[in-house]
Formats: sequence, structure tokens, C-alpha cells
Amino acid sequence: MPTEPGYLKLLRSGELKRRVEAAYELLSLCDVCGWHCRVDRRAGKLGVCKTGVRAKVSSYGPHFGEEAPLRGWRGSGTIFFTRCNLKCQYCQNYDISQTDAGGEVEPEELAAIMLDLQERGCHNINFVSPSHVAAQILTATFIAAQAGLRIPLVYNTGGYDSLEMLRLLDGVIDIYMPDMKYADPDIARKYSKILNYPRVNQAAVKEMHRQVGDLMLDDRGLAVRGLLVRHLVLPNDLAGTREIMRFLAEEVSPHTYVNIMDQYHPYYRADRYPELNRPITRQEYEKAMRVAREAGLHRFDRRRRLVWF
Repeated sequence: MPTEPGYLKLLRSGELKRRVEAAYELLSLCDVCGWHCRVDRRAGKLGVCKTGVRAKVSSYGPHFGEEAPLRGWRGSGTIFFTRCNLKCQYCQNYDISQTDAGGEVEPEELAAIMLDLQERGCHNINFVSPSHVAAQILTATFIAAQAGLRIPLVYNTGGYDSLEMLRLLDGVIDIYMPDMKYADPDIARKYSKILNYPRVNQAAVKEMHRQVGDLMLDDRGLAVRGLLVRHLVLPNDLAGTREIMRFLAEEVSPHTYVNIMDQYHPYYRADRYPELNRPITRQEYEKAMRVAREAGLHRFDRRRRLVWF
């Protein structure tokens, strides 16, 4: 069981500073997410995420709606970043993910936010939609760790992440929480305007698990390290739940902690797609749970009506 977050060890060895420098080099020919836009963000060029050298924060604070091992009793310290590298046509947070809402922050300001969330008693720092600003997060972590940050870091991502950036995060991020949205690349392209999502997503999830392993909880039930996967059930089985659960059980780990989410509602532009323009049914959700168990998975989030099997 880890006794302290991994980034503190990297700080003491000097490796964390080297990672910061290497991450900013990636911004010069941007490779920080699955798009590999190859634009020079340090020179003011913008890629798909429309974000430059500074991160934009929409809001932050203790969040009590996250998975049970993250929220605990004092909340998960969430930081919502503006923009996202996916363009999901049904996104419930589209006012953040698809707009320029929020303000630019310097790394020192982001570090101060992290320290404030720790001071407020949050169990962890939860970076929401971090993929396109991972370099800035690394810098803020370096600053905050020197100033007393001591709680785990959660990388709460849509799952379209680059291996180059993930390798720089190895030992820095304690808990990876990726989405696995789609099993079919054509469906991903239609509804999230993203290329080769299953290939990029599966490679990223395997790398995340290599780094942190299965989710580990302390004696209070709080997550301290590991992988937690989210999967949103879509109407008409558009997400490909069976294939994703089989991938997790067979190619990642049958002990993967999975949140199979039932909250889909047709937000944003979903009304343009008749097949997406309704909530899921109870039967669709129960089928998703069944195929997960049939695949061999047995760890599910407790915050809904799910239990450990």
C-alpha cells in the first residue's frame, strides 16, 4: 500500500523537474493527446483543443458526485478545465467542454488551487478533462509539491490520450480514471468527432494500468492508487459495451474497478441523432451489467445500486 503520492518521490530525486521540461517540449510540436496535432502551442498556434500555453480553468471545488472511493466524506477536489479533446454530441458538460468559458491560469495559480483544495479537506486532486493541459498540470504539481501538496492526483480523462504524455506522467499520477466510450471507430467518429478512438483509447488504458495497476483502497475505503474505468451506457448499444468489458477483463485485468454509468440523457446536440435522442432503458442498463459480469469483471462502483461480486 503506497504511503505517499508518487510525485513526492520524483520531486526529491529531481525527476519531476525533468518531466516538466520534457512535457513543455511536447507542446512545441504538440503530442500531448491522441490528436497529435503537431502545432507549436508555445508559439501561439492552436490545435483541435483551441488551448495555448496556459490552461483554462472553468471551476473548482469539493465534488461529492464522484465514485465512492474518490469522494469519501470530504469530497474529491475537482478542477474542471475548459475545452476537451473530444466533441461528444451528447455531452452533459458541453458549456465547459465545448466553449472558452473560464479563465487562463499560470502554473502558480493552478498550484494554489490544488493547495486550497487540500486545505479544504479534499481527499484528492481530480483533474477533469486534463489531456490537452497535461504539461501545465505537471508544472503546477511540481510547484505545489514543493509547497506542501501531499494528497493523491486523479487523472479524469475522456481516454483519448497520447502514450508520449502518459509516459511522462508515470509515477506522477496516482489514480487514472479514463472513459472507455466506444468499441467502434466509426461510431466514435460520428458521435464524438474523434479519429481511431478505440485503438488510441485501448492503448492508453493499458499503459495506465501498467503504471498504477488495479485500484487500491486504504482501510477507510479511499482510493490511493490504481485504475478506475468509466463506461457510459448509450441507447441502442452504440457504445459497444460487451466488447469493452471483454477487453478490460482479458487484456487489462479482471479486477478492474468499473463504473458502468446509467445517467445518459440527450444533452447538447443529441436531438440531431434520433438513435441518441432518448435516455437509456432499465433493460439496456441491466444488459450492460450482465455482459460485464459475463466477461469476468467483478468490481463495480458502490455509489449506485452496484456491489462487489
